[in-house]
This record gives sequence, structure tokens and C-alpha cells, in this order.
Amino acid sequence: WVFPRLMYPPGPNDGYRGRFDGDWHEGLSLWTQDYPRADRHFSEAVRRLTRIHVRSAEQPVNLEDGDDVYDWPWLYAVQVGEWGLTAQQAKIMREYLLRGGFFMADDFHGTIEWQMFVERIKLVFPDRPIVDVPDNDPIFHTVYDLDDRYQIPGSEHLDRGYKLDGKGAHWRGIYDDKGRIMIAISFNSDVGDSWEWADDPWYPEKFSALGIRIGVNYIVYAMTH
Repeated sequence: WVFPRLMYPPGPNDGYRGRFDGDWHEGLSLWTQDYPRADRHFSEAVRRLTRIHVRSAEQPVNLEDGDDVYDWPWLYAVQVGEWGLTAQQAKIMREYLLRGGFFMADDFHGTIEWQMFVERIKLVFPDRPIVDVPDNDPIFHTVYDLDDRYQIPGSEHLDRGYKLDGKGAHWRGIYDDKGRIMIAISFNSDVGDSWEWADDPWYPEKFSALGIRIGVNYIVYAMTH
């Protein structure tokens, strides 16, 4: 298994706009948030906690780079409330997901970022609903039983426990016609930060403990469903 991270152009509310204008292919959009520290910490955790063979280095993925995306059964993106996914990229992602791919959308918070995420994900699946994933769904029980899923704040928001107006964790998804989750959505939680800072003593262990378990479950689910 490899940690594939989705590259994407900036959206209209991307925090890099005006500060780091440039080519998003070279990292100048928020797809690089937590990169590569979160990717490598989480890959090490997967290696230690499962029998999965894990590559140490991550894999940035550009949806428009030929057939590259189809090599990876699991795909992750961060800050998806500030992304600028294009119609052409959405078409490719739709094909990837319908072929059996899995997409984890992470680290976006509050009303405006939710609206921006939905606007882009509707380019992928205009007619498929976003729903709350029930506690008994297999994705929460592949390796760990995760009925207690609390909000995971980012490292910069530990004092408040949330970002913007994003109070309360929501674990949502988009299913295919056979009941398989194609898109797993961690709204109002920053799972990537729980991976990035897992080895730092000032970051609360309980958040990394949950974040890593969620990630492990999602990987095993993606590779077995």
C-alpha cells in the first residue's frame, strides 16, 4: 500500500491565494497541507499496526496524469473546503471511484467550507446523496470498532476544539449502487493533523489514537470492498 495524496488547483477561498501564487502542480495550493509529514507518519503506523506491506514514501496524484490514479485503490485529500477541482478532474475521479477506488476527503470545517466541498463533489456525482455513515457500517469495524468517534481538532485549534463555526464531528459518505462507500468524508475534523503530530508530546494522544484507527479502517475497507 502507498499513501496517495490528491493534487488539486486552488479554489476561490484557498488560503494560499495572494501569498503563494504559482503553479499548483508544484505545491502552491492547499493540497500540500501537512505534507509529507502526515503521510509518512501514517504510513509508518499502518506498517506497525497491520500486516499490509507499506511503502515509506508518499505518492502525489494528479488526476490528469494519464492512468496514474488507477494504480492506487485509496486516495486522500486535505483542505477540501478550499479546493478547486475542475469538471475534467471530476470526470476522471468519477470513473476512478466507479471502478472500485476509494476517496477520503478530510480537514474542512464550518458552513462555507462545506458549501465549497459540496459544490465540487457534485461535479463528481451530481445525483448521489451525501449521507451520515451509520455506526454499524463495516467501515467502522474492519480492524477497530469505532462507535465512539469524537471531533479531532487541528493542532492550531486545540484550545477551542473546533475551527470556524465547525462544531461537532460528522462522518459522512457517498455510496455506490451496491452499498460500498466510495467517498468517506471527515467533516469538522482534521484527521491529517492527528497523523502529522502523532509523535509530538504536546498534541493530545487521544486524537492521534482515533485518527490513526480511522485511517487504518478506511484502508482495509478500501482494499477489501
